[in-house]
This record gives sequence, C-alpha cells and structure tokens, in this order.
Amino acid sequence: MRAPPEGSRRSPAQALRSWTFDALWAIWTALFGLTIPLLWGLGSPPRLVRSGSRVWARGVLALLGVVAGVRYVVRGASNLPDRPCLIVANHQSTWETIAALALFPEVAIVAKRELLRIPVMGWYLRRSPMIVIDREEAGKALREMTAQSRAAMAEGRSVLIFPEGTRTPVGKPVSFKRGVELLYRTLEAPVVPVALDSGRFWPLGSRLKAPGVITVSLLSPIPPGLPAAEFARRAESMIETEKAALVASGASS
Repeated sequence: MRAPPEGSRRSPAQALRSWTFDALWAIWTALFGLTIPLLWGLGSPPRLVRSGSRVWARGVLALLGVVAGVRYVVRGASNLPDRPCLIVANHQSTWETIAALALFPEVAIVAKRELLRIPVMGWYLRRSPMIVIDREEAGKALREMTAQSRAAMAEGRSVLIFPEGTRTPVGKPVSFKRGVELLYRTLEAPVVPVALDSGRFWPLGSRLKAPGVITVSLLSPIPPGLPAAEFARRAESMIETEKAALVASGASS
C-alpha cells in the first residue's frame, strides 16, 4: 500500500484511528502495570520480565494493525545467525523501539536513560535488563555500553543498537555515531544491518499514523574482524541503499 508523503495532511478518519490506537495502547500498557507487584514478588526474574515485554509489544503491534491500519513484513529473516550477534538498524520512528522486543527474542537494546521514565514499561526495561546509557556523560556511557553488551552476549543475548543515536527523517542519509565502531571491535560478533521505513507510516514528531505496511529488511551479515571504520562504512551503505529502495518501492506502488 502506498503511504502518503511524510508529514502530509491526514484525513479526519486517520486522525480518529490514530487517537483511538493511542487510547487503547495506554490501556493495554496500564494492564501490564498490574503485573508488576506479582513480578516484583517473584524477584523480577529477567526472563519472565522479557517474556512480559514481548507479549506487551506484540499486543501493541496487533492494535496498531487492527485500529490504525499499520502492519509490517519482515524480509531476510534467515540472515539472523543462530548465535548472538550485533544488530544495527536505522531509526525513524517510535515503532521500531516497540517492534524490536517482538522481532528479536531475548534481545538487549541499547537505550537512552530517559526511556526508564516511561510509566510501566520503564520498569520492564530496567529489569529485562536493557543496556541503558546516559548520553550526557559520553565517556562513561561508552564504557557502560561496552561492558553491558559483553555481559548480554555472554548470556546468549544479541545486542541491538540504533547507531544514528536518535530518530531521523525518512529522507536523511544514514550516519552512524562512533560508539557502534567500539561495539563492533569489542564484541567480535557478526553484525546484521537492518533497514526499515517506519517513518513513512508513523512520522517523526507526529502522533498520527498513516495506514500501510512497514518493511523490515534483515541484510546479509557483516563478519567480525574488519577495521572498525570499514565496517561502519559498509553497514551505512547497505542500510542506506536498502532504505532508499524501500522508499522508492512504496512511492511507485
């Protein structure tokens, strides 16, 4: 389904569907708040907390599809290795921060500390645990990110990072922050670049959603052992090329 241009005017029906989704999303999230005392009483076991997070994420995605008409497809799932890996994805929308919990079981997501302030899900994220960093303390953040990522992989969990550091508009070229090169050097694991076009349907800075199908493309893994700068250039190029193809395909459909 063709998506309207990013930031274009939405119809009253789309606005109503978007607001309805937001209301149901809040109610669904509040229900998971009721489980917190039970999980806390059990000692907040990380695997059980992550299972709850996945159920929450799948529910949000289902509501988004049924109510707002925003669905998704995954291409290249066979490119995900059987062993823990580093997953690097472009970042356009709130959508992928939710979807990652459902798409990549047992994943440890590199997330900014501000996410812990989100009611209910901040509790889940802290105890999953995710790799939480404080971007205001750059040097300390890099050390913590590296140490926590190594610990996650030692537990058999893959690590997901949005190396652009923040959400970016659909048309902006992919550009990595330097921290991902440090992770690549340190983890010595295969890297799966991921390209997606979520911003065409859930635009940056907007609460309104446009019906359509988000495509998530898992690209060919990049082996460990390359010079870090070469890895970054290759991953940027792969994601940018696939992202551009997704946008072009959507515009012509």
